[in-house]
Amino acid sequence: MAPHLTFSSLPSHKIPLSVPIHHSSYIVVVTQVSIIQINLLPRMDHFAFSMLLLVLLFYGTKTFAQSPAQAPAPAPAPAGPTNITKILEKAGQFTMFIRLLSITQVGDQINTQLNNSNQGLTVFVPTDNAFSSLKSGTLNSLSDQQKVALVQFHVLPTFLSMSQFQTASNPLRTQAGNNDNGQFPLNVTTSGNQVNVSTGVDDATVANTIYTDNQLAVYQVDKVLLPLSIFGSPAPVPAPSALAKKKLPAADAPVSGSDDVPADDSGTIGLAMHGMLMVMPLGVGVLAARWL
Repeated sequence: MAPHLTFSSLPSHKIPLSVPIHHSSYIVVVTQVSIIQINLLPRMDHFAFSMLLLVLLFYGTKTFAQSPAQAPAPAPAPAGPTNITKILEKAGQFTMFIRLLSITQVGDQINTQLNNSNQGLTVFVPTDNAFSSLKSGTLNSLSDQQKVALVQFHVLPTFLSMSQFQTASNPLRTQAGNNDNGQFPLNVTTSGNQVNVSTGVDDATVANTIYTDNQLAVYQVDKVLLPLSIFGSPAPVPAPSALAKKKLPAADAPVSGSDDVPADDSGTIGLAMHGMLMVMPLGVGVLAARWL
């Protein structure tokens, strides 16, 4: 009589070898993938048993080959030194600021400071669109020293999280210099979760956080932060007052009654003529009296 087979597959218990286990009414084959139990009738000849064992071994091997291997979890990549340029390159849309970091070497200064000290930094990064909105030729008109100051004006020498902006004291100190002389004022105001930055020349908004850890915070801003010392309008020249006008010298100024400048003599001449008319009749009278 042919054996009556009943298959039942159970979850694997990761037993390393396939081991046939004999019993009077059934045989159990344990593999690494599954446990297969086959119920047999008590009477089975040796040939049938051998063939059944080969089938079981083939099935177990095939099942094991088709099951996906459990790959070990990849080891975490070794943490490299913090690099502001790589952070911005990964984020995208910051090509112009990356270029300025390179030509001014401020990027190298930031990386050196982050990796050789415990001092934190906060960096405001304008997008390429923010640079495009500047007046044509703005960057090209700057000297090398002014370009360095422009980039440093976007860097704070302390780490500030978004929540810490709410309690920060204005004006903030930047890498470009302090605000003692009023050349690099940078003030922040908050409204809920929004952070606004004012330079005295323009106002920007913190759009989102590009990168943050316990030492470095990088924030995207929608405008280039323009320092007052470079982009501020010069103070208007005061208009000359009436009192500041140049006075004419006394020798050149006309003086009423001066002997050098003729005055209006109409009155004097009239008086003289009137006197002459009065004198002439008197003289005629005197002559007439003498002749008589």
